[in-house]
Amino acid sequence: MAPKKASGSASTEKRRMMSLEIKLDIVEKHEQGMRVKELAKHYNYLQQQIPGTSTEEESFKASRAWFDNFKKRTGIHSIVRHGEAASADVNAAEEFVKTFAEFVEAEGYIPQQIFNCDETGLFWKKMPRRTYITEEEKKMPGHKPMKDRLTPALLANASGDCKIKPLLVYHSENPRAFEAHKIIKEKLHVMSRANPKSWVTRQFFIDWVNLVFGPSVKKYLKDNNLPLRAFLVLDNAPAHPPQIEEEILDEYNFVKVLFLPPNTTSILQLMDQQVISNFKKLYTKHLFCRCFEVTENTNLTLREFLKDHFNIAIGLKIIDIAWQGVTKRTLTSAWKKLWPENVAERDFEGFEIEEEEEPVGGRDRVHWQDYRSGGG
Repeated sequence: MAPKKASGSASTEKRRMMSLEIKLDIVEKHEQGMRVKELAKHYNYLQQQIPGTSTEEESFKASRAWFDNFKKRTGIHSIVRHGEAASADVNAAEEFVKTFAEFVEAEGYIPQQIFNCDETGLFWKKMPRRTYITEEEKKMPGHKPMKDRLTPALLANASGDCKIKPLLVYHSENPRAFEAHKIIKEKLHVMSRANPKSWVTRQFFIDWVNLVFGPSVKKYLKDNNLPLRAFLVLDNAPAHPPQIEEEILDEYNFVKVLFLPPNTTSILQLMDQQVISNFKKLYTKHLFCRCFEVTENTNLTLREFLKDHFNIAIGLKIIDIAWQGVTKRTLTSAWKKLWPENVAERDFEGFEIEEEEEPVGGRDRVHWQDYRSGGG
């Protein structure tokens, strides 16, 4: 004779996690009058997990409140099931690609006149995980990991021959290293700004457009005997004001701005198509070069250099070297998804960081002696 199940055995059955979309389905059916027992059987969940019972009622109320708030914020009034959400993004991206191509052709823009920018976080003192210094760092009592963060914003044109001086936001407006190295911020190869969280704000972005992007593009177009017209493609990041054209100074009103559709940034954002990744790899590569140079030419250990002598002034030099090292091929190939007509037909297998172009002014030839002498 089979033993009887202990009373309350249902509570001992394994509870399965319930996704938000299933919760919303259950909420809708429950509101339409479907009973808890029927819902539990239909979705193969315990009755205690279905709304209307005390144990899960608050969770479902929270889900409903979250969804209502989601609808208000986004204007989206339904959750797309399964793989349809990604398909919707792809469809929007495909439509935008067609619209973009038609607009460029109708307006007569050429690759030299079309620009894109994006921001990225950079932990400028952080070494790759599998290095001696990071393993030692974890063991050092009272010493925080090297997670000092700054945010560079990178901007270039579709032909890859016009890189704009980056905007760089750091948490300190006047780092001590600037004074020690006698650095004049106006002469840096970045436009430096500061706030406590190292975030790009709308005002920083507008200042960058008016003080750096506008003048640089105007000079570039004139030097190359090109029509005074420019087209800036942006995503919908909070730092990019929707009405930015109204904030651009009159002398740069030749700049027009186009925003990517929502939820297509991961597909169409040009700088995300390996440009930022390439920049960070180059930064790490040159950081290692400096570290090796230090260990060969000074009495400092690698850990001593990174902990006590590697400061933001040196980091800015390496940022400039890395940005100048991003090749035309990388910048041009980034437009493959948004503007494939702009990318030359060739066997494309990825982005190369070894074949670096010589930066303007030969700024790649910076050595440890330059850092010690405080060269700007």
